[in-house]
Order: sequence, then C-alpha cells, then structure tokens
Amino acid sequence: MGLRKTILATGEYYHILNRSIQGIPIFKGKRENILFLEAMEYYLQPSPPTRFSIYRVGIEKYQINLKKPLVSIINFCLMPNHFHFTLRQEKESGIRKFIQRLTNSFAHYFNIKYKNRGPLFEGNFKAVRIETDEQLIHLSRYIHLNPVSAYLVENPEDYPYSSYRVYLKREDSKIVDPSPILEQFSSSEKYQSFVQSQRDYQRELEKIKHLILE
Repeated sequence: MGLRKTILATGEYYHILNRSIQGIPIFKGKRENILFLEAMEYYLQPSPPTRFSIYRVGIEKYQINLKKPLVSIINFCLMPNHFHFTLRQEKESGIRKFIQRLTNSFAHYFNIKYKNRGPLFEGNFKAVRIETDEQLIHLSRYIHLNPVSAYLVENPEDYPYSSYRVYLKREDSKIVDPSPILEQFSSSEKYQSFVQSQRDYQRELEKIKHLILE
C-alpha cells in the first residue's frame, strides 16, 4: 500500500471513494447494503469495544457511543462496486481509521460468504480535500445523482442506499449531518430542486472535476 499524497487534516472536508478490485459487484443486494450501513454507524466510534461481527451477534450487550465520532458523514452513496463519502475529519487520523475499519470488516464478511480470497477493495482509498462551500454543494449533488447517472433509478430519492432522503427530510439518520449543505439553501425543497435541475449541470460539474475521483 503506497503513501497517501493527500494529507487528511482534522476539521477539513474530503471526498472519499473506494472501488472493489476489478470492479466486481460487492453490494449485491439489500443484505450487503444494510450490513455496510450498520457498520458505518458502528465504526464512527473512536474505540469500538469489539469487532463488528461480534457486536452483531450480541448487539444487546453493547451501546454505540456517537458523542465524539472519528468523522462526520455529510453525505454518502453506496454503488454496486464502489462507495462515495463526503467526510469531515473530527479526530486525528479519523478518516483513515474509519475507512480502514469499515472496509476491512466488510471484506471479512464478503470473503467468508462468497468464498473470496485476497483483497476486496483497491489499495489506498482516494481522497480529495474540498476547498469551498460551492465545491461542497456541487459534490453533494454529484454523489446523490450517482444512481441516476448509472441508470439504477429514475429519481435519486428512489435509491435507498444514499443520504439523499435524509436531505429531503423523508428519513431520519443518527449518522448523517446534512447541515453544512442544507444551511446554504432556504429549504430542503430548494436543495431538491438544485439536485434535480439539469440546467447547466455539466458546466457546474467542471467546478468539481478534480474532486470526482472517477
């Protein structure tokens, strides 16, 4: 695993992307997606008391403490062979620890279930620092439109494995903090219009081209 070129600084926002090896489908159905979402919550903790697999077996024995998370999840989207996050690092090395623990745990589950061997994800996850509020909101639109761009759904709100419904206030979430985005709009409906609008979208996309990581 090579050295990371991007320094991950506490208090800063980053676009995070990781893909499966050779683009194989890893989020194959509801079970894999739900498991990954549950692991996202669990590994926000700075010091998880045990492995996620053990926690799931004896869930009543443990209490998840999210008072001082490693990162804040601003938005996310799980795609069949990769995932996107916008994260704000809250603790030193928080992003690295969160992504490493999350992907290692999921890879362990996947490899056992599907009798897979070797790494599941590409080496270092990709990370780019978000420098302006404008980049932050346009990146959120790009992430939330991923399932539409891939023809998985007609409308982003129809996709259950992203944070978009939280932004529309159609779902509650203990782990997603949409406020850095939504505070730049007068209402969630205005944000929805921003996402749905295709006018000048490709031109606006150029503003965050270096953040997209594709």
